[in-house]
Amino acid sequence: MKIRIIALGRAKAGPEKTLVETYAKRLTWPSELIELEAKKGLEGAELIAAEAVLIEKALAKNPNGKRALIALDERGQTFRSRDFAKRIGALGNQGYSEIIFVIGGADGLSPTIRDRADLLLAFGAMTWPHMLVRVLLMEQIYRAQTILAGHPYHRD
Repeated sequence: MKIRIIALGRAKAGPEKTLVETYAKRLTWPSELIELEAKKGLEGAELIAAEAVLIEKALAKNPNGKRALIALDERGQTFRSRDFAKRIGALGNQGYSEIIFVIGGADGLSPTIRDRADLLLAFGAMTWPHMLVRVLLMEQIYRAQTILAGHPYHRD
């Protein structure tokens, strides 16, 4: 199963980028991070719409196989790590060859992207910086992989 993360903004060299790369290297599942950037000077609804167009273009690439779309959104569901792992495992068992996670920009995701998602996922009620969300997501994907493999990395 392939993991693809589509994220708005470009990571600069620093600890967040290093952590994302570290977890990506630990994964045995193939993974890809696609960074998108909307035109400068846009704000509000105009910016969200421009970001949605970029996300749609990224989603249109490599449309082979059955793909699940999980959008990170503050209104999404929260999961315990084991439950998240079960959800990821179930997608693999249902024949999904790719799971695509979308991290929107600072103003959030367009309703068109949220409505298209198979799952809205939240990392709690707190607001997180976008670069830290990437780290949290990559760590939870790695944790899910270890849980599914029976590896002792995760502890309840």
